Amino acid sequence: MERHVIAVLLLLSVFSSLADAASVGVNYGRIADNLPSAYKVVQLLKSQGLERVKVFDSDPAVLRALAGSDIKVTVDLPNELLSSAAKSQSFATNWVQRNVVAYHPNTQIEAIGVGNEVFVDTHHTTKFLISAMKNIHTALVHFKLESSIKVSSPIALSALQNSYPSSAGSFRPELVEPVFKPMLEFLRQTGSYLMVNCYPYFAYESNSDVIPLDYALFRENPGVVDAGNGLRYFNLFDAQIDAVFAAMSALKYDDINMVVSETGWPSKGDSVEVGASVENAAAYNGNLVRRILTGGGTPLRPKADLTVYLFALFNEDKKFGPTSERNYGLFFPNERKVYDIPFTVEGLKNYHDRRSPVSGNQVTAPVNGDVSKSLTGSTWCVANGEAGKEKLQAGLDYACGEGGADCHQIQPGSACYDPNTLEAHASYAFNSYYQKKARGVGTCYFGGAAYVVSQPPKFGKCELPTGYGN
Repeated sequence: MERHVIAVLLLLSVFSSLADAASVGVNYGRIADNLPSAYKVVQLLKSQGLERVKVFDSDPAVLRALAGSDIKVTVDLPNELLSSAAKSQSFATNWVQRNVVAYHPNTQIEAIGVGNEVFVDTHHTTKFLISAMKNIHTALVHFKLESSIKVSSPIALSALQNSYPSSAGSFRPELVEPVFKPMLEFLRQTGSYLMVNCYPYFAYESNSDVIPLDYALFRENPGVVDAGNGLRYFNLFDAQIDAVFAAMSALKYDDINMVVSETGWPSKGDSVEVGASVENAAAYNGNLVRRILTGGGTPLRPKADLTVYLFALFNEDKKFGPTSERNYGLFFPNERKVYDIPFTVEGLKNYHDRRSPVSGNQVTAPVNGDVSKSLTGSTWCVANGEAGKEKLQAGLDYACGEGGADCHQIQPGSACYDPNTLEAHASYAFNSYYQKKARGVGTCYFGGAAYVVSQPPKFGKCELPTGYGN
């Protein structure tokens, strides 16, 4: 009994540390004429356990409503003000005084997004970005807020010249010298992070004949091997994020952290908008929440726990563009959920990705850049050696204890005791647990210490069994 208690406590400590490091917030857009009041919105956020919110301006009514809520806030300096903020320090200082100092710390403003996807702004505001960021930061220094409020600027993935494979990620050449090098140096010097808007949906919609839906929705699949570094990816989100990490690394900025400032999936679209549905939106966002709150970093940056802002809080009926643009919301304007997903570690305990019966069981995924044949065969759960000894040991203890895995074969003298390594023993235990749980979604996570493979794993002479009877 004592061993079991210790195992549970160790596992809980791992989840606790993950919850502290990783975080899920939401974008609160307001391009609509039927939304609830800001005060009702704050109550909705609190009722759902959402502790971070990002807004696209600095509306006084919203910032006042958030006062005393303990919700951390990211505000935005709109693109149309970049020129003024870049050309005039006094303008930047006055803007910070009116839109930040006036509310902080009662409203817990933690970051300022200077512009949004500036590189695709048709008003050609890119040339003002770096100066505007520096002037806003100088204003924060003036008010002695530079240590508590960070300055960044959300970029779209279109800022990348290459994004596939992830290891070949690079920024557009014309942006490297005038923008990215000074921006990344600024982020390094100020201890800030790069904000990235990441939408796997766009890639899937444009390439649904090549990109498997399960790969885009964080569902079980054989994965994709990056030919450049040999890493295997099991979801498109991680692959896109690592393309940005690789682009930063190519410029010698491996030390810059990242926040995913927008990501989401539409619940409705026009007939030509492949994949836009309630089921897919629920799967993407629900599985993403689980991925973030229980899963550590990415294959390229396994220790880079991410903060992610879902897009968006509400369906916004006044947005232009195709039907999907008005249907990214997690909630309808009447505060009813568009689909039911959790936003907290506690809520994940009872969460299941509800795949439609018509979706079938076949999995198709690109491997080494090609599309593999459909697979209906077995899968296994193995340890992620990059997760670190603490996570592996906690997961092993839980699987062999409270988890009920069959760990007899990794005891001294048994068939799978050798190789006597933590990774090999954890893999056997994780796989036993995974198979006993009928390979259910979410049963091969162990706080980011495990992942699913489709090829039979082997450790020394020990082969991991498959089948629900394991």
